[in-house]
Amino acid sequence: MDVARRLGWWQQTWRLAAAVAVGIPAWLSTGVLLHWQAHETGSWFLFGDPLVALGCLTALLWRRRFPLAVAMTLAIAATASALATGAVLVALCSISTRRRPVEIGVVVLTYVTASQFTVGLYPVQSSPGTLWFQITAPALTAGIAVAVGIAIGARRVEVRSLRERAESAEQEQTARAAQARALERNRIAREMHDVLAHRISLVAMQAGVLDHRSDLRAEESRVLVRGIAEGSHQALEELRDVLGVLRSDPGQPEAPPPSLERIPDLVADARTSGLDVTLDTTVTGTPSDIVGRTCYRVVQEGLTNAAKHAPGAHIHITLEGTAGDRINVSVRNSAATTRTAPPPASGFGLLGLTERVDLAGGKINHHPTPDNGYLLTAQLP
Repeated sequence: MDVARRLGWWQQTWRLAAAVAVGIPAWLSTGVLLHWQAHETGSWFLFGDPLVALGCLTALLWRRRFPLAVAMTLAIAATASALATGAVLVALCSISTRRRPVEIGVVVLTYVTASQFTVGLYPVQSSPGTLWFQITAPALTAGIAVAVGIAIGARRVEVRSLRERAESAEQEQTARAAQARALERNRIAREMHDVLAHRISLVAMQAGVLDHRSDLRAEESRVLVRGIAEGSHQALEELRDVLGVLRSDPGQPEAPPPSLERIPDLVADARTSGLDVTLDTTVTGTPSDIVGRTCYRVVQEGLTNAAKHAPGAHIHITLEGTAGDRINVSVRNSAATTRTAPPPASGFGLLGLTERVDLAGGKINHHPTPDNGYLLTAQLP
């Protein structure tokens, strides 16, 4: 069931005014004919006709709630009132906006048929051949009202469709914006973790050695303290680089992107921080940027996890394959040789690394080894 929205007082007022404006000429023309032909129907014309028209105008207020009932009632009531002609046409126009042919046909037929009985109320003398005019005139006016109503209904449907499409597009845009924000948050989280977690883990490992080793010589202590200071400074520098990229600061120089060629520097840095690391690489050719960057992040995550969870362990890194075919990355660490306080774990390192490897089209695997160590592998196309 179609329930049209309610109209405001101004919209109702001008529609009723339009009905009165259409009915007045019909009422006046009938009065002129009655006066010219000297019929004795003046009392009904002056009082009864306007009262019926007033009732029809009042009924128009419910035309949207009961469109067919109001239209049929007004089509019949218009027989006793020339002034109600405008109200009938407005009701017919209103029901035509629903664009239901059966309803429209029934109301039009009722209106044209009922209009023929008006002659009995106002017996105006007519010349022969005017019967066709008495049928054609109401049919023509009803046809105009129907055409206007159908056009209005079609426009309403189009406007409603455009509004729904606009709302759908707005909802889709909102969903895309929310998805983009979520992806951007995940990207920032991965960058922050990859850049800072490794450096801070090395600093934490060195600080843990200072805390648990009371037999260190003064030179060894100074080396560890110097490593902590340098690691903290580098962590701040890397954080500044990440923030500069995220803020798109044109004045901030960009750090060199991670790549396969920078893995030896990463390993050397880990050795300087006290990790026992060996690197074997047999990769030939230069891989794409995304593959090289992903290889770097795999090695970085393996070193970070080994420093956090297996202090004192030996770490063996293997890179093999051919650029353009497939590259295999392996980071294996033995069991921990010293005991330290368990470091705080974010739980997002391997998750973010898995997302990176998936974006590069590769596969990742990680699991404990029989000797209580840990193995992290990745195959990149």
